[in-house]
Amino acid sequence: MNRLQLEITAAQAGQRLDRILSAAQPDMSRAALQKAIQSGHCTVDDQAETKPAAKVKTGQVVVFHLPEVSGQLAPEDGELEVLWHDEHLVVCNKPAGLTVHPCPSCPEQTLVQRLLARFPQLGKIEGQRPGIVHRLDKDTSGLLVVALTETDRLILSQAFADRQVHKEYLALVAGLPPLSGQCLEPVGRHPTAKVKMAVVPENRGGRNAHTEWRRLWHSEDSSVSLLAVRIHTGRTHQIRVHMSHLGYPLLGDKLYAPKAVQAMAPRQMLHAWRLTFDHPVSNETMSFTCPPPQDMPDAALKANLRMQRLIVTGNPGSGKSALTALLGQMGVPVVSADAIVADLYAPGGAGSQWIGRLHGGSLLEADGSVNRKALLAAMQQDMVLRRDVEQVVHALTRQALEDFWRRTEAAGAPLAAAEIPLYFECSWQQLFSPPPLTVGVSCPLPLRSARTAETRGWDQKKMAALESWQWPEDRKMAACDIVLKNDEDLQHLKDEAICLLERLRILDQKKRQELFQRLNLLWI
Repeated sequence: MNRLQLEITAAQAGQRLDRILSAAQPDMSRAALQKAIQSGHCTVDDQAETKPAAKVKTGQVVVFHLPEVSGQLAPEDGELEVLWHDEHLVVCNKPAGLTVHPCPSCPEQTLVQRLLARFPQLGKIEGQRPGIVHRLDKDTSGLLVVALTETDRLILSQAFADRQVHKEYLALVAGLPPLSGQCLEPVGRHPTAKVKMAVVPENRGGRNAHTEWRRLWHSEDSSVSLLAVRIHTGRTHQIRVHMSHLGYPLLGDKLYAPKAVQAMAPRQMLHAWRLTFDHPVSNETMSFTCPPPQDMPDAALKANLRMQRLIVTGNPGSGKSALTALLGQMGVPVVSADAIVADLYAPGGAGSQWIGRLHGGSLLEADGSVNRKALLAAMQQDMVLRRDVEQVVHALTRQALEDFWRRTEAAGAPLAAAEIPLYFECSWQQLFSPPPLTVGVSCPLPLRSARTAETRGWDQKKMAALESWQWPEDRKMAACDIVLKNDEDLQHLKDEAICLLERLRILDQKKRQELFQRLNLLWI
């Protein structure tokens, strides 16, 4: 039997035995591993341990005896997509999750055993990997060529060794790599993690490795990119190691990506999509392409279609607060910049603490909150003060808005709205990523003046002052993506809000369809 020995670290203490062994044997299913433990293949400090759920302790020595692989391979039924074959070779599309050939941690349910069921002549080739001339990681999908005779295997193996085979992969990576590039760092066994490879100097066991890429597509916020990756050498985990080393780990990669990137896809997003080689007998150039499985465009779509951020804006008295409240009643998460400022101006708020240091504290109420009337009067008289207050309060407000959007998106909301009266005046259009959609609420000035006088007690002087600090309504509405008219009653505004949500739903559906079509064109 093959023997695996581990000494439990402090970080591993308290974990289940089967979990520790699973991390060390990623190609072996948890069920198969548990069965092996229950069958007596594991000891802890030289004592047999048959309970997979047993908790390990720091310093314990765990020895796992991997079951021997049977010398005789048995054909097995299973999914097998053959793209082309003759009496010399087979080209197939390996699904993700399938190991190529038997090994101690995966003695059965492999691609080779499925090939044996379809092409029994493979059984004439000796060994546990008959006909295999190159491999793909278990969770990598795509094109694989398999020789059907020993003579053909030797010829194709030499072609791979001589770098006469053109292999190109599709990879979804985190970040925005340059449009094209390459990595020439040597790759070898990780110095401490036995299951991993790493960039290792050649004088410490690293072997030369050459990876180059072209960027085909990237998400709107540049958080995810689709690459066409060509490898000129065939080192274990080469693409995964090189891209992670450069700071662009593969989505879903459980070994080499940070946890947040691991969670972005169900597996490492790597697919062998192009393969060109010379036929071992006729010398004819054979070229194949194969589009990726659905999980790859799904992951790209998920990364690109971020939560829709909606800005509700308008001039004083337009009804933007009423629209925001209606959206909230319809289930849309909402926030108001005015409410954020109110919190900043409250006793102990960041805004009130800063403003309290101005004008000898005369701009504060007795409870420590900001005296808005006094502050407004001071800002009208002192343009420098107005500029300073706006810079500080706007920066704090913008950060609070970002925090709101981040929390809401993490909770899975498809849409969230923020009421920001001075969105354009603050020049925030380029500061939010992904870019929000702006909805302007339009209402004639006489009606707005009447509303603010009735609901807020503003006189004409105050209304004129606040209006002068904002863009003229026609300019502001022209800058918005969508404009809603609010010159009637609340029911009319509610109808407008319902139409707005339906319009956004249609836009989202159209965006999804366009992205799917664009991605599909990349690998036709």
